[in-house]
Amino acid sequence: MLLTMTGFLAGLAACGDTKKKERAEDFVWQADRFDDIKVLRYQVPDFDSLSLNQKLLVYYLGQAALCGRDILFDQNFKYNLPIRRTLEAIYEGYDGDRNDPRFAEFEKYLKKVWFANGIHHHYSMDKFTPGFDEAYFDVLVAGTPADLFPADFGTQEELMAIIKPAMFDPALYAKRVNLEAGADLLETSANNYYDGVTQREAEEFYAAMADPNDPQPVSYGLNSQLVKENGRLKERVWKLGGMYSPAIEKIVYWLEQAAAVAENPLQKQTIDALIAYYKSGDLKDFDKYNVLWVEDVDSQVDFVNGFIETYGDPLGYKASWEAIANFKNIAATKRTATISGNAQWFEDHSPIDPKYRKPHVKGVSAKVITVAMLGGDCFPATPIGINLPNADWIRRDHGSKSVTIENITYAYDQAAKGDGFKEEFVLRPEDRENMEKYGSLSDDLHTDLHECLGHASGQLAPGIKGDELKNYGSTLEEARADLFALYYLGDPKMLELGLLPTLDAAWAEYAKYMMNGMMTQLTRIQPGKNIEEAHMRNRALIANWCYEKGLPENVVEKVTQNGKTYIVVNDFEKLRGLFGDLLKEIQRIKSEGDFQAGQALVENYGVKVDPGLHAEVLERYAALDLAPYAGFVNPEYTLVKDGDRVVDVRISYPDDYAAQMMKYSKHYSYLPSVN
Repeated sequence: MLLTMTGFLAGLAACGDTKKKERAEDFVWQADRFDDIKVLRYQVPDFDSLSLNQKLLVYYLGQAALCGRDILFDQNFKYNLPIRRTLEAIYEGYDGDRNDPRFAEFEKYLKKVWFANGIHHHYSMDKFTPGFDEAYFDVLVAGTPADLFPADFGTQEELMAIIKPAMFDPALYAKRVNLEAGADLLETSANNYYDGVTQREAEEFYAAMADPNDPQPVSYGLNSQLVKENGRLKERVWKLGGMYSPAIEKIVYWLEQAAAVAENPLQKQTIDALIAYYKSGDLKDFDKYNVLWVEDVDSQVDFVNGFIETYGDPLGYKASWEAIANFKNIAATKRTATISGNAQWFEDHSPIDPKYRKPHVKGVSAKVITVAMLGGDCFPATPIGINLPNADWIRRDHGSKSVTIENITYAYDQAAKGDGFKEEFVLRPEDRENMEKYGSLSDDLHTDLHECLGHASGQLAPGIKGDELKNYGSTLEEARADLFALYYLGDPKMLELGLLPTLDAAWAEYAKYMMNGMMTQLTRIQPGKNIEEAHMRNRALIANWCYEKGLPENVVEKVTQNGKTYIVVNDFEKLRGLFGDLLKEIQRIKSEGDFQAGQALVENYGVKVDPGLHAEVLERYAALDLAPYAGFVNPEYTLVKDGDRVVDVRISYPDDYAAQMMKYSKHYSYLPSVN
């Protein structure tokens, strides 16, 4: 870790800027703060050490990553684009009193819409409540030149008749993704993946497509909107010439530029396969691309681009559009190479039923990356690790590729220094000391194990397709990967492989994980609400289950001191055993497609919130004046030319969140207001 961090700081010092070189110690990490959100900056160390062709490849892939922004807005809610464009018109052109406190509330609302890629919170999925009333919105509209409003929706009166109720009626389109047991999850969700279709109709539609005997099934429904026309169900496929075509045309253009400067023939073949998929919309072409992408382990520059993750669909069929451009952190990748090189050992010693272990682990590759551009569902909020592809048969036959995004985790760490969080919520000095000493290392290793091995581990029973867990599938899959990582983090094998200097580093992660899952992540939940987001449900499920099962031996304890509640781990080894027990059960649930058992686990341990503890956590957290959510502004890249010849690509680090959002809306907005 010391070598990795040293290399990182050296890289930061080398990063270019159009005005000056910003050293790591001088870099201002936070760009903006509003509501419950802070917007950070991240640096791209070692970009200047890339070859010109590699820089161009990053640039082209980065442009492709920006061109799908409108797609995600429209996927999240069918009126997000006209709402965003109306708000931006006001932000740009309103000629009234901008010092009015209500205008500050309007600006905050717009910033939240940008951050969430729509009018629903990116984590809770609840619709935002504007801090200004409808009458003031009418004032803003009246004070803005009419020609700035979106003209492709109809008259201004027709536009307002649609977007005002969507913004101001709390009962209308209340949740983007509803996972409440017993509800029709499509009729009660505001996302735009389905139109006029019930949950039962959608499930029957895709069940009829699936062939239980197909050893290589496509991910049915992944890249389409399911609609009902004249009483019949029909897919509107997201492809060139289909739905979202204007944005996909631009994505394809930049991918074609990237293919022309690919590092090697396999990488070019991979990019060409992605282009072919965008043109055809055929999910078999998507699988061909994924197989090639998994096999490309030698290229330094890499990317994710497409309709990938299904968290935004309560049924788990349809994928949001996302993209990142990145390159390998060669020094830090030695850590993940050690993990992937021992993948078979980890699988063979997993505490799950032996029949659900993979007898032969194939193609598990892992690396630490430096992200250079975030787009779609990875922006502004972004993951810190990725494991793809998601298709179980590709994992089985070809393996998977995992990444840990270290420049993002580093930015989080730098922005959190001295915030007082550990002093407020961690009771024992020795736990605080371990977290301070080993926190970054254990966080990164947890992510490595989660993405590289956790998601790639285990196998399904014969005849199980992988979608049987329905709306609980995402939560249980994240819990499975987290438990795999937690279990092995405390294994002496970590010391043998040189990945940890001491198991105290693992215990630091255990203490933090239990505290977060049982308590501190509740800062992200509004009073009276249940836990909705899949990753939060996963953490609550694990922590609450282990707490309950460990009560007879007081493995984990709730301690009250000076009127404050703390979560204290009394026996780390026994906690590790509980992680293993729960991993065994969740792997069984996934392998056998046991919906009832999965539903019971999530509903009993991952959903409900103790209102008294919740109120206490919110009060203590508010006193620290911290924002529970964070995202990023992207760097900017400029082509440097000598005549018509590109001689370099220069990187700079903007610090104005609103300016970047307006720039993206002006230069990377290709879709009509309603699609």
